[in-house]
Amino acid sequence: MTVLSAARAAITSTTTAAGPPAARAGRRRALAGVLGAQACALTVTRMLLIAVPWLVWSSTGNTAQAGLVLLGQTMPYALTQWLAGPLLDRIGPRRISIAGDLTSAGLLAVLAVGTAGPVWLIGLILAGVGAADGPAAAAKRLLLPIAATDAGHSVTRGAGYAIVIERAATTVGPALTGWLIVAAGGATALWVSAALLAAAAGIATRTVTDPPRDHCSSRYASRLRAGAGYLRHHQSLRALTTMFLATNLIDQALISILLPTWAHTGGHSPAMIGLALGVAAGTAGCSALVTARLSDRLPRRGVYLIAVIVAGPTRIAALAADWPPEAVIAVWGLAGLGAGVFNPIVEAVQIESVPAELRGRVLTLINALAWAGIPVGGLVGAGLLATAGLPAAAGVCAIAYLVAVCYPGWRVNWQPTPGANPGEGHSGTAPLPSPHHSGSTASDQPERQRHRVSGRATSTRGDYR
Repeated sequence: MTVLSAARAAITSTTTAAGPPAARAGRRRALAGVLGAQACALTVTRMLLIAVPWLVWSSTGNTAQAGLVLLGQTMPYALTQWLAGPLLDRIGPRRISIAGDLTSAGLLAVLAVGTAGPVWLIGLILAGVGAADGPAAAAKRLLLPIAATDAGHSVTRGAGYAIVIERAATTVGPALTGWLIVAAGGATALWVSAALLAAAAGIATRTVTDPPRDHCSSRYASRLRAGAGYLRHHQSLRALTTMFLATNLIDQALISILLPTWAHTGGHSPAMIGLALGVAAGTAGCSALVTARLSDRLPRRGVYLIAVIVAGPTRIAALAADWPPEAVIAVWGLAGLGAGVFNPIVEAVQIESVPAELRGRVLTLINALAWAGIPVGGLVGAGLLATAGLPAAAGVCAIAYLVAVCYPGWRVNWQPTPGANPGEGHSGTAPLPSPHHSGSTASDQPERQRHRVSGRATSTRGDYR
């Protein structure tokens, strides 16, 4: 309930949407619905990070098998999210979100009934949960900009609210799972997870509407290639994808290898790791809420560069410098503030850079590529640690992180498209334009402005930035 309360609190500010009070209330209701569904689903994702290893460990006593089961859940998550891209654009994200949440809820209920089953069966069920959750999570992401603009908010503000929800779920989910396991057992935690996913489906059913769909009659493979082609030729999105891939890899090395090693070699308890992560999540949620309120008045490029440098390399440099734990926790809290500022901006840039009919294919592909660095991160961190020791390994990661996050600063067009509506697409079967120069130079601006003045949809390449 705490996370749902955060969803309601996030949209209590006065909106600028026109129309009678009933219409404005309906628009705010849609945004509350998307955020509420995200709150339930994200809380379950965080709960499973605790409940699944505990279930496997209590059944087998083998921690390696618990890790393999989690890996078997996350791999289908990324793969099916990408493969579902054309379906998200064709049949609409609302239906996929509801179907995915109900499927996951049913599988978790089966798992709750048979918690004493063999490990292979547990792994198979959780792989199904990951395969259903991937498209459902992508669907909610696509619904957010539509609901935000209908409620009279900018995309950046809507993304800021989503970050607040995500951080709240990160805080509430593990704590709730731990309490449920101690008080009532692991099966109860699975039943609660299933109930929350069913609630997410119910909320979406009653409050959410679909964005414009892509009615092009081309085949599935052609539609999938269209999304890849758009990303390949869009300089801004390519730069952001490269940054996501590199930072996810380094973050995985940091959280799974470097941070635990720092705690162990420094004689600190494992609680210090949880404290660092918790402080960062809490401060990120607070700054994301502030960013959501001030998003329209912030210069995107400058704010991004300052916030991302504060959020990323500083956490790793603090470990390299072997500072006392109090100083490290303070740095991680400061880093969280930066993360809450730049994440809504980056999310808004991605949404504004893709036409509505292509968002499912392009954004899911970006996410799949970003996830590609996660399995490698632990190996890279372990290799650096074994080769050079903690200070040098952390120093190398800090420098690499700095380069990765600064790269988009000069490769991305950070300016929002004037008059762009994230919820509007182009009609039916007209071919989508090629984004070859989208986001690359300022010289396209006059051409885009001329076509906007004409008041009709055109096939100009720069129109869709």
